[in-house]
Amino acid sequence: MRLTPIQKVKKISSGSFISNHMKPRFPVIMEDFIDPESPAFKKWNYAYFKEIAGEHKVNIYGSELESLDKVASSPIGQTTFAEYLDLISTAPTEHRLFLFNLLTIRPELKSDIHYNDVTNGKILKWLPFMFFGGEGSITRNHIDIDMSHVFITQFHGIKRIWLFPWEQSDLMYKLPYNFHSLPNIKDPDYREFPALVYLDGYEALLEPGETLYIPSGWWHYIQYETEGYSVSVRALPSSLLEKWRGFKNMVVTRNFDNIMRKLFKEKWFKYKVKTARRRGAAAARKQKNFLI
Repeated sequence: MRLTPIQKVKKISSGSFISNHMKPRFPVIMEDFIDPESPAFKKWNYAYFKEIAGEHKVNIYGSELESLDKVASSPIGQTTFAEYLDLISTAPTEHRLFLFNLLTIRPELKSDIHYNDVTNGKILKWLPFMFFGGEGSITRNHIDIDMSHVFITQFHGIKRIWLFPWEQSDLMYKLPYNFHSLPNIKDPDYREFPALVYLDGYEALLEPGETLYIPSGWWHYIQYETEGYSVSVRALPSSLLEKWRGFKNMVVTRNFDNIMRKLFKEKWFKYKVKTARRRGAAAARKQKNFLI
């Protein structure tokens, strides 16, 4: 597996961003996608969050490495938002929040973020998502089901994010009818999953104030180097192919997989694992022949 550092830019023009990154689907880190003078950088901290939403109940999720064989991991417990913030700020922990969006609970916080929109109005500013995690927590390797372009901004702490293009899905042992891969790419077992050797990806070490552009359909594996939180906004898929893939994933693929899991249970999962391994082996042979 090879990882190339992602380029960082500042004051990139809309024309340059769209032609050099959005259209060709190529990642970049922008240092000023969020205006540095945004109130969020001055107002937001754990004490403030506990004051405005500390009593809100949240579900706690553990390591996703233990749920690689599931469509989605299950919560391991519940606590208050304030207690969770105390937990992650005290010691390293794999515990993270999933499907908890502070910006929905307290929508007035959206006005604290001022965007330097390089997409010419394509980002959905009204639909931001917020993510919290403890030092050492991870989000398993996956692609987003709707195939949107994603702009993830770090506000506190540091994240390490690995990106891989859609075209390498078979090398990643993508589970058919799912949107995550089978192996643990953080600690890859090349004997069991030899196709991982041929992965050619990108690495971002995202610090506060920086925004990573994740192109439509790209795989991303997220690691919390420290505890912290980030905000992401999306832009709808650009090409007709990307739009079709997103529509098919949400309307056809997901529902078909749900039906098959209910009908065939473990047999269905074993079929998907077998298919992912077969496709990975074929992709590895193709790479080997190409290199020869």
